[in-house]
Amino acid sequence: MSPSSITSINNWWEIQVLAEQALEEQIFWRLQSFGCQGMVTQKKDGQIRVNSYLPIEKGQVLDLAALALLLKQDAIACNYEAPITQWTVISDEDWSSSWKQHWSPQEIGDMLVIYPAWIDPPTDSDRKILRLDPGSAFGTGAHATTQLCLEALEMRLWGVKPEDNIVVADVGCGSGILSIGALLIGASQTYAIDNDILAIKATNHNRQLNDIPEEKIWVQEGSIQDLIANMPAPANGFTCNILADIIVDMVPYFDQLVDENGWGILSGILIEQVPKVADALDAHKWVVATFWKRQEWACLTIRRSEY
Repeated sequence: MSPSSITSINNWWEIQVLAEQALEEQIFWRLQSFGCQGMVTQKKDGQIRVNSYLPIEKGQVLDLAALALLLKQDAIACNYEAPITQWTVISDEDWSSSWKQHWSPQEIGDMLVIYPAWIDPPTDSDRKILRLDPGSAFGTGAHATTQLCLEALEMRLWGVKPEDNIVVADVGCGSGILSIGALLIGASQTYAIDNDILAIKATNHNRQLNDIPEEKIWVQEGSIQDLIANMPAPANGFTCNILADIIVDMVPYFDQLVDENGWGILSGILIEQVPKVADALDAHKWVVATFWKRQEWACLTIRRSEY
């Protein structure tokens, strides 16, 4: 198929990657860096199938071949079997329906239930309903790291009252799921940042889906330094669900992000990467308060060291 025959702006590349499950986060990062808009993962017997979507005008066959080579090199560098990458062209209608085939309501922790935007939520649920359109950015509630972060937020914010005025910073907000979850659980204000403009659009869209006032989620494209510069005062706590190496680079800024009694929730960390993250935290006077794991993923809640 030649590029000239598939130039409709209503078409998408559907990119499918078959790989070992341990490569999931690396594949997600590579696909995000490539410009893909939305990812779905299915798991079976230690293997994963990741389906991701790219606007047709943003890539040609040669670009996709280069992506497949990068995914193969990533796997070999980590001593894993090379993944199989395939692609095809689908229409807008097919792209939309592919999401609906894979997502269904999902309970998280004791307080939240995530409802895809196209499903009418119940009116009698005893859980806080978080409505989400997962087609725009990473963060749907299906990934173990997102679930761990939401459960950790529930633990931190349990019993919080409106008059407590708890402020949460969300570093690498993706779809906005952690900011929205924090507000539903009990936070009064969130400040969110991401280096992808699609994440900013997705966060604002999902904020509206959940009838959250615009002033409750300050969100902007930028870095952790930009977030610190735009917050009127340090937050009470923060979430950071990003790759471990990026977290390590951000650790020196954590003390500016939250107040002296502040806490943090870190995920996107493979279990074998925990020592590296913990060493960086220790070097900047942070300690790991709790260590949770699910599958091959870790979630750390952290606080300032007393020494």
